[in-house]
Amino acid sequence: MRDIFIVCNNHEELGGLQRWVHHVGRLFAGQGHRVHVIGVTHAEEPHDHGRGLPYDLTVLHGAPPPRGPRRRWAQHRGAATLSRLFRAARPGGVIIAAQVWAMEWVALADTAGMPVIGMSHESYQATKASSRYERVKRYFADTHRFLVLSTADADSWARDQMSNADFMPNPLHVTPSAYPDLSRPVVELLGRLSFEKGQDMMLEAWAEVTGRFPDWRLRLYGSGPEEEALHRQAEELGLTGTVEFRGMTTDVEGALNEASIFALSSRVEGFPMSVMEAMAYGLPTVAFDCAPGVRELITHESDGLIVQPGNTMAFAEELARLMGDEGLRAKLGGQARSSVQRFSADMVIDRWERMFELVDR
Repeated sequence: MRDIFIVCNNHEELGGLQRWVHHVGRLFAGQGHRVHVIGVTHAEEPHDHGRGLPYDLTVLHGAPPPRGPRRRWAQHRGAATLSRLFRAARPGGVIIAAQVWAMEWVALADTAGMPVIGMSHESYQATKASSRYERVKRYFADTHRFLVLSTADADSWARDQMSNADFMPNPLHVTPSAYPDLSRPVVELLGRLSFEKGQDMMLEAWAEVTGRFPDWRLRLYGSGPEEEALHRQAEELGLTGTVEFRGMTTDVEGALNEASIFALSSRVEGFPMSVMEAMAYGLPTVAFDCAPGVRELITHESDGLIVQPGNTMAFAEELARLMGDEGLRAKLGGQARSSVQRFSADMVIDRWERMFELVDR
């Protein structure tokens, strides 16, 4: 039994990172560990991730930390709270800094005697192209392990002088109670409506296929900063009669069971949890090859279809293949449902346990 501290930017959003935090929190607690999930600050739009959670929740700052000279003072105040929590841990405790911003607070705290595991939930290329790159190199270089989501990303970081790089895939986090029959004329996409998720490219591809399949509908689940722009784009492309904006949903099973094809149009990803969900429900996926994590999940022509990033014409053609061939949908979906089990919760948690033993030596 260990004390496991998971420190993240916030634990309240309805996002992939937060779903991961609460899922592994439950899994670690199920192993008998004492888990404490810590958010640096509150989310702008808090979401209730469940009641009676088997772990403690803490938020370091009631309001977003200020900018400018006062920021460092606020960080030290939050780090002092972390230090008090860490000092109360039993021998064998471990700290997981799930995001680099959160790691800035961990780096200021007293972690003496406790291994620190840093994590990045995006691809190496996505980080390299962002302002987070220098901070990752600075704050995660001396952690006991720096975990990313695929072997290819771990190799990329190792070549970039991060000798502590290793990989830890996301655990499968859904257990279906019902499955789609793949006969409904619906293509579905779940994700935040943002530039990174590429719904604008999805609409471009949809404009190429909808005329050939007038009975089919595209359903976009999610909300975000690009929502108004996407509505305008759909109208300009003449798609308002075949595209449905469904907003945010917490009923993933209900949404997936209404579809026959899943689409991932992202420009950047880490280890897309939405694709894992779709595969678990036996949905065939068409995805842009936007990250090594996509290739870790999908084997082209075996359990899904992968398209060169940004090639909306090719994306449209692969969609059309599936839309016009129910047998192909059933074949790829069935294989997806089987292959995603290699990321089952039991297998990934066993890997975490071995990791804990390794860093505790």
